Amino acid sequence: MGKIVFYGAISLDGFLADKQDNLQWLFDTDLAGISTYEAFEKQVDTVVMGRVTYQEAKKVIGDASFYPGKEKIIFSHNQKNDSDEEKFVSGDIVETLKSLKKQTGRMIWVVGGGSIVKPLLEENLIDEYWIQIAPVLLGKGKRLFEEGNYNYRLEFIETTQMGELTELHFRKKD
Repeated sequence: MGKIVFYGAISLDGFLADKQDNLQWLFDTDLAGISTYEAFEKQVDTVVMGRVTYQEAKKVIGDASFYPGKEKIIFSHNQKNDSDEEKFVSGDIVETLKSLKKQTGRMIWVVGGGSIVKPLLEENLIDEYWIQIAPVLLGKGKRLFEEGNYNYRLEFIETTQMGELTELHFRKKD
């Protein structure tokens, strides 16, 4: 069975993006030093994200290939045009990820955002978290952890310093 994981960066005050879904604050951050990203990505079979995260990522990479060789599932209520690279779905995220978890032996990477993460937290479906914290205060924006019906403790694995980012790695306790 596969693992559902979250890997992503937030501001020090807990935001994934600013109020306009902009990620420029992250690209202005010094990312020099050790990175766990390459080793992490090699373990990933499937990438899951919301439409807004997908559109913002596409703005950054332009015409470049988007996570080549990986299944990409984008949750959207209004975009339906699948391609060879991406599959757009509008179903229940919890049921979709439970099904994916049974089908794969590798990692399912939840890229973001908060509305995707919240129902997974409420069902305690995220197995591991890699959260990079940037020394940036945004004040307002899109939160990673939205208010919800969840309350549990995670097991601390390690901390890694990556330039200005501090990465925290946790896994759920069994």
